[in-house]
Amino acid sequence: MRLLLDTHAYIWWQADDARLGPATRRLITQAERAFISIVSAWKATIKASLDRLTIPEPFETSIDASGFEKLDLTFRHVEELRALPRHHQDPFDRMLICQARVEGLTLVSQDRRFAPYGLSVIWA
Repeated sequence: MRLLLDTHAYIWWQADDARLGPATRRLITQAERAFISIVSAWKATIKASLDRLTIPEPFETSIDASGFEKLDLTFRHVEELRALPRHHQDPFDRMLICQARVEGLTLVSQDRRFAPYGLSVIWA
């Protein structure tokens, strides 16, 4: 299984937060590949700059140390927005949905607003 962790799922993974349950942690650990998107770094950094989130180290540093793979944003991902229904308004989450669709990834998230997109999702 190839996974894309939503921003909060990655932050919970890094913080060993109990909101990311043991079954979900096991699936992440056993995944063939697990990705963190540049979109998540962008979102988390904006929240940190607004004092709504504390990030103990640069996002890229934590990804490099975690063993997860970085997923860059491509024109194909952006172009997928044209076909994406407007079930969800958050532009960062919409882009994660696009990336998951284009790359054939399963999202790891607690965001139930992803459900109408028909994606493969592991509910954190």
